[in-house]
Amino acid sequence: MLSKIVFSKFIIVLWLSNTLYAPQLSAFQPPKYLAPKFSRDPQTLKLASTDFGHIIHNTPWAVFEPSSVSDISALINFSNSLSTPFTIAPRGRAHSTLGQAMAQGDGVVLNMTNLRNFRKGSGISVSCSPSGYCYADVGGEQWWIDVLHASLKYGLTPLSFANYLYLTVGGTLSNAGISGRAFRFGPQISNVLELDVVTGKGELVTCSPEKDSKLFFAALGGLGQFGVITRARIPLAPAPTRAKLAKYYDKNSQARAEEEVANLVKRLNFLPTFSYKSNASYEEFLDRVHTRELEERQLGTWDVPHAWLNMFVPSSRISDVNEGAFKGIILKQNLSPGICGLYHMNRNK
Repeated sequence: MLSKIVFSKFIIVLWLSNTLYAPQLSAFQPPKYLAPKFSRDPQTLKLASTDFGHIIHNTPWAVFEPSSVSDISALINFSNSLSTPFTIAPRGRAHSTLGQAMAQGDGVVLNMTNLRNFRKGSGISVSCSPSGYCYADVGGEQWWIDVLHASLKYGLTPLSFANYLYLTVGGTLSNAGISGRAFRFGPQISNVLELDVVTGKGELVTCSPEKDSKLFFAALGGLGQFGVITRARIPLAPAPTRAKLAKYYDKNSQARAEEEVANLVKRLNFLPTFSYKSNASYEEFLDRVHTRELEERQLGTWDVPHAWLNMFVPSSRISDVNEGAFKGIILKQNLSPGICGLYHMNRNK
C-alpha cells in the first residue's frame, strides 16, 4: 500500500515537472510545411515588439519569415482555416510610431524584409517600352534607397519619395508616402501603375486602375487592411544630376521678404567667409535624412521615443491650426516643437 502511494506521488511530481518545463504552445499549431518559418526565439520576438515610435510594445506569438510570396498566401490561408483566425501584421522597416506593425497575443508578425534574402537581386527590375515609357517592377519588401540606386543606373528616378529612403516599398504604399515633393508629383500612392496584392482570402491578385480597381485603390493607403502588397510597378522619369534649394516667395511679397532677410543678416555678428551655400547631388539630396540618422545613431538619440503625429489639414482649417497650435500652444508656452514638417498637397495629385 505504501509503495502505491509513493508511486502515485511520483506520477504527480513527474506530471508537474513536465508541465512547468514544457515549451509554451499557442492556441493553434502550424502545419508541418509552415512550422519552420515561424520564429519564436526571444531576440526575434523582442525586435518585433517595438517600432520607430518606441512608445507601444506588443509581443507577438511568433514572427513569420516567408521565402516566397506563396508563403504569405499559405500563412493567410492557414489563419482562415482556424475557427478563430489570428492577427497577421505585415512588417517592413517598422517605421510606424504607434504600434501599427505589431501583433499581440496569438498574433503573428509577417517579416516582409526576409524576402530580400530570397529574391537574389531580382527584386527590382527596370524596363522601358519602345516608346520610351519607363517603369520599375519592385518587390514590396525592397527599400526605396535601392529603388533609387537601380533607377539611377539608367539615368532614371521615381517621381515621388518619402523623406527617409530606408523604408520598404510596400510599407510606404500602404500608408501614403508624403514628402516635400508631394505638392508637385503627389504622394507615392499617386505614382503607382500596378500592384500585386495577397488578399485576405490568401489570393494573389494583380490589380491596377483598369483591372480590379477597387482592390488597387483600397490597398494604396489602406494600412494593410485590404491585403499585403508584394509588388508595385513604379513609373520612372529622367533623373536630374544636381539639386539646389531655393526660397520662394509670392511675387507681391518677394521684395519685402528679401529686405527683411537682409536686415536680419545685418544684425548678425559673423565672419563673412563662414557664410556658405550647399550644393548636393540628386542622390545626396534625397538621402539627406539618412545622413542625419547616422549622426543621431552616434549620439544615441535615434532610438529614443518618437511621439510623432501625422495629420491631414484641409486648407479651410490652416488658420485654426496656426492660431490654436503654433501660436496658442507652442509660442504662448514657449515650447520647442522639435521636428515639424508642413507639406502642402494638391487634391488633383
